[in-house]
Amino acid sequence: MTSTSPDAAEPDGANRRVRTQDAACLILVDRSGPAPKILMGRRASAHVFMPDVYVFPGGRRDRSDHALPFDGDLNPLVMEKLLAGVSGRMGPTRARALALAALRELREETGIRPVNETGFDLGTLRYVARAITPPGSVRRYDTRFFLGFCEETVFDMSHFGDTDELEDLQWLDIAMVSSLKLARITQTVLEDVKDLMKLDPSVPFGNPVPFYSMRRGRFVQSRL
Repeated sequence: MTSTSPDAAEPDGANRRVRTQDAACLILVDRSGPAPKILMGRRASAHVFMPDVYVFPGGRRDRSDHALPFDGDLNPLVMEKLLAGVSGRMGPTRARALALAALRELREETGIRPVNETGFDLGTLRYVARAITPPGSVRRYDTRFFLGFCEETVFDMSHFGDTDELEDLQWLDIAMVSSLKLARITQTVLEDVKDLMKLDPSVPFGNPVPFYSMRRGRFVQSRL
């Protein structure tokens, strides 16, 4: 699936109204070395949407994601934040499907999969940001950004490698990522994650979640 970010969309020449779709990304952090590293990949230059931009694994939530297997539910504080500030259509099942979508996209775009056949343990995921693509775009996404630490989950890395979706997959020093070609929201969320890890390396589950959107042409932040 296509990786998404709020400010990464094609111009809408027709200025038509576009329905916002749920999406999710996973920021996977490896802290086994002296400096934290995050997994990112570059979208191929042949892609019409966001070519040559480095992104986190992620994409649109599919209707079937709610039925994917999982081993352990979301932390209650994460679930509470996912349900905050949304319409009545967002219940626990749909909120859980967002996390499952992020993990499904991780598998499809990088080959990383759970060792446990019953699926990923959702209870290790933090919810660190939400962002909506600005109006006037051909594609609009309401994207939730999840954070996971490699040492908290056992992954099968035997299929890890570039895919049709993401090239040049790398574990990058979190302090050096800003030198890459990134969407604005990707850079913003990375700064948020660095601040969270400095404040408390464990990144507690109940941290306030920044919510980024455009209002009257201005990039604004609120809190969930």
